[in-house]
Amino acid sequence: MQNTKNKFPMTRFKWLWTNMEGVRALLIVGLLGTIAYNFLQLTVPFFSQRIIDEFLTGENALQNLRLHKEEFYRLIMLMVGFTLIRVVIAYFDCMAYEYVSQKAILRIKNYVYDKIQRQDMKFYSTYRTGDLMTRVTGDMEAVRHMMAWIIRMLMESFSLFAITSVYLMSINMALALSVLITAPLIFIIIYVFKNKVKPLHEALREKLAKMNTYAQENISGNRVVKAFAKEDYEIEKFDESNRDFRDTNIETQNLWLKFYPYVEGIANLLSVILLLVGGLFLMNKSITMGEFVAFSGLIWAIANPMRQLGNIMNELQRFYASSAKVMEIYFSEPEITEAPDAIPHPERFKGKVEFRNVSFQYPDGNLPVLKNISFTANPGETIAIMGETGCGKTSLIQMIPRFYEPIEGEVLVDDVNINRYKIKDLRKNIGLATQDVLLYSDSIEGNIAYGVLYLTPEQMVKFAKYSAAEDFIAKMPEGYDTIVGERGVGLSGGQKQRISLARALAIEPSILILDDTTSAVDMETEKHIQESLRDLDFPCTKIIIAQRISTTKSADRILVLEHGRITEEGSHEELIKKKGYYYDLVRLQTGGEM
Repeated sequence: MQNTKNKFPMTRFKWLWTNMEGVRALLIVGLLGTIAYNFLQLTVPFFSQRIIDEFLTGENALQNLRLHKEEFYRLIMLMVGFTLIRVVIAYFDCMAYEYVSQKAILRIKNYVYDKIQRQDMKFYSTYRTGDLMTRVTGDMEAVRHMMAWIIRMLMESFSLFAITSVYLMSINMALALSVLITAPLIFIIIYVFKNKVKPLHEALREKLAKMNTYAQENISGNRVVKAFAKEDYEIEKFDESNRDFRDTNIETQNLWLKFYPYVEGIANLLSVILLLVGGLFLMNKSITMGEFVAFSGLIWAIANPMRQLGNIMNELQRFYASSAKVMEIYFSEPEITEAPDAIPHPERFKGKVEFRNVSFQYPDGNLPVLKNISFTANPGETIAIMGETGCGKTSLIQMIPRFYEPIEGEVLVDDVNINRYKIKDLRKNIGLATQDVLLYSDSIEGNIAYGVLYLTPEQMVKFAKYSAAEDFIAKMPEGYDTIVGERGVGLSGGQKQRISLARALAIEPSILILDDTTSAVDMETEKHIQESLRDLDFPCTKIIIAQRISTTKSADRILVLEHGRITEEGSHEELIKKKGYYYDLVRLQTGGEM
């Protein structure tokens, strides 16, 4: 059993109990119900013993049957009645466990999903999508199964074994001990089995996550697969992963099959012991026939819990492997959080952005990506950022909405360190559109209006015109109601970029960040977009990453990043005169014409 005290702030069972808030009383009722219907298991052997001893095999059996016939029928009716009561209790008891498990897992799922939504970028770069999907589906089901079945079976097995043992000892201590002497052997076998099956369940869970990751990546990247005719390769890769998962699954099941004959053999040995020892006791008249029948009728209540322990332990190890993955997300905390005294800022920002001696390094990196960056974007200004691939442009802009945080220096908005603002208020004032566009499986209207509560048809058209998307949307089969498909699969790269830009503009941000947003559109469309951005009907500071001179030359200032530092800063004309990186880039893109 994995020790979770050091890894998590509470044990697994305390964690389950915490999430059963509101249904804990029902769980306790369920546990008591399990004990109750197991206690009622004794009624049939008890009444059978009395019927046999008093009316069938006893010295005065015939006389009792003749004189006390109503007692005979009363015992039979009690036997039937208590059996029906036991069935009813067992039914509602199972329903109680199921209800508790569903309520608790609903709470856990919502909490985990909330945690995933509020994580920072480091979290998403650490966890694979397929692994996260496994945690919120298969692992969650293992947790629910724990509450609905394993807890019930644990209580049922131990309470049935204990109640039956006490009852049998009350009938005849020597015979009861003769039957129960095999129990320690079962517990030893189950303990050995637990230690062997634990690593297999952990490996099984990891291989399922790996297989789900392959499937998710393949489905999401189906165009790349088809473009390179790699269908057979992907099928073979998934098949290999699937076979690996199957083999581990078979190995896990086969392990129990190796132990099962020993458990089953010892459980069946109980009947042999009863026949031998009980037969001797019966011949010596140490017990009555009724007592022997009671022992015989309850031998299953000793054997079945022994048999069931193997299945319970198998499922319990599955729960331990899966719950560790769920709890890892449950108790995870983002590194980027609000200060306890964060400043609420529900009103609109002015839009001033300032970097003061900012250095940045990714958590898993060895060298700084950005070094000593300082610049100011005043309200309403357009700042263009240029530089070769990997120089830190995207890393720089991702610090403005606090996707990442600098290791040195500070980023300010309206002369206040962004760490002082509430994260939601800060991000609500920032419109972001990137080169890698994610559109949801929704209508075009739904994607554009994603960041706002409501857009009028006129506003929808206005923002679509700003991003040069109105013309192609009008030609779509259902216009703005056209469903774009998963990740916008039905649209071209340029169309997706324009919808993404319209989505960023629809919130009328104080700060607009564009990360190579027009890289997939033609020059004429780009020109239209640049003109629209200059003529927005709301004040907005624009920070634009671009590689095209046509995009940057109209900016108020251009920053050139090289090796994580700002090496050039100025307007288009000023940088041309410096004859540095920007000058060379202009000559390259214009064919030498200045």
